[in-house]
Amino acid sequence: MPYLILDLKHPIWLFPSFVKLGKVYKALCVLFPSIIPSVLPMKDERNKGSRNSTLHSPAKILSRPIGITAQSPVTKSDMDPSIWSQLPNELLEIILSFLPLKNFFNLRSTCKTFWSMVFSPRFISKHNSSLPSFSSFLLLSHPQCHRRFPLYDSNLNAWRNRALSSSVSLPSASLLTSSNGLLCFSLPTSSSFLVSNLLANTEREIKFPTYPFSFELLSLVSTPLGYTIFALCSQSSSKSTYLYDSRNHSWTESDGFDPILNDNHHQEAVYFKGALYFTTAEPFSIVSFDLEKGVWRRSEAEVPGELTFARLVSGSGRHGGSNETLYLIGGIGGNGITRSLKVWELGNEGRDWLEYDRVPEMMCRKFTSVCYHNYQHVYCFWHPGMICICCYTWPEILYFKSSRRTWHWLPKSPSLPDKWSCGFRWFSFIPNLYASV
Repeated sequence: MPYLILDLKHPIWLFPSFVKLGKVYKALCVLFPSIIPSVLPMKDERNKGSRNSTLHSPAKILSRPIGITAQSPVTKSDMDPSIWSQLPNELLEIILSFLPLKNFFNLRSTCKTFWSMVFSPRFISKHNSSLPSFSSFLLLSHPQCHRRFPLYDSNLNAWRNRALSSSVSLPSASLLTSSNGLLCFSLPTSSSFLVSNLLANTEREIKFPTYPFSFELLSLVSTPLGYTIFALCSQSSSKSTYLYDSRNHSWTESDGFDPILNDNHHQEAVYFKGALYFTTAEPFSIVSFDLEKGVWRRSEAEVPGELTFARLVSGSGRHGGSNETLYLIGGIGGNGITRSLKVWELGNEGRDWLEYDRVPEMMCRKFTSVCYHNYQHVYCFWHPGMICICCYTWPEILYFKSSRRTWHWLPKSPSLPDKWSCGFRWFSFIPNLYASV
């Protein structure tokens, strides 16, 4: 694995594969001939006084392997700080955009200049699209993995050797929800939430809107413009809806919803076309809350009959692309006993639920046996290309791969002990360096 290191006292670059960067610099010399030679002349002191002394550009130096070895020593004159400090930021940004992402993150911690450059609006607008995309992960939160979150790489179909670590040190802190690379923790001892971007190492503490704040169905919705935190709060005999807007860093309160929503504390609201969608308790129905207008609505589409439980997720449609679809996952049976699991999608312009797929019989039997027909422990969420069905008491995930129309079991994390306890909370985690807190 290549590394990029900078000695702050004597700046020396150590990069085993710096040939590529040297070629980049040569290209810059062609593009900016009037700037590069005048700014970056480098004289080889080892040939000082010789008739064949020549001026060397960084491109010539960078085009050979650089490292601390007896055969290829790096001298102070090769990377004179008085020369490299004159490199214009515009050119430096172009050079940095060609670095592999892993080395790019190593570089940002070497000095304040590089750190600030990474998050500058100019750098983001120029080079965000050129940076390779991250893998998408399934993140596990479990009491026996305190402050560590095992990661399953859904692109490689394998568990990562290293878990994601949290900077939250309070023992009572718990991970509640995630969205677009942001994680939201509850800090009961300080009566606040903590929104964190672990990749960028940034976080923001948000105080509860009221005291005490008995919240439920907390959900985080993150967009390029900011994020919103949704929560229902029980106050005496009524419920109120609270929304936190990161754009003005404030809470707003509106009326709650009279019908009892799903009493599953593990199921989050589902964001779909500007609204949050919920299922109610029996008799099952679908309701939504418009985030812009602050209005509750009941869906016109009637849910299928003989449901034992109902959960919602939103994701790409059966043909892929950017078209979003609302999915309903439910058990079919009677007297609280599930005999089959099905997936429906909202069709006919939001008027009907159309059957999309069903869980194979043997997989259905296993899932209903591990949750003991206690569907309060069942929750679902969308991960890119996958519908995930989870149980709070079981370490595996039953998921549907929409591109292949196939069902699979995700294996137990190897970091879990043999004698594990319940408390499995899964989240879709897609790292986003520029998700602002």
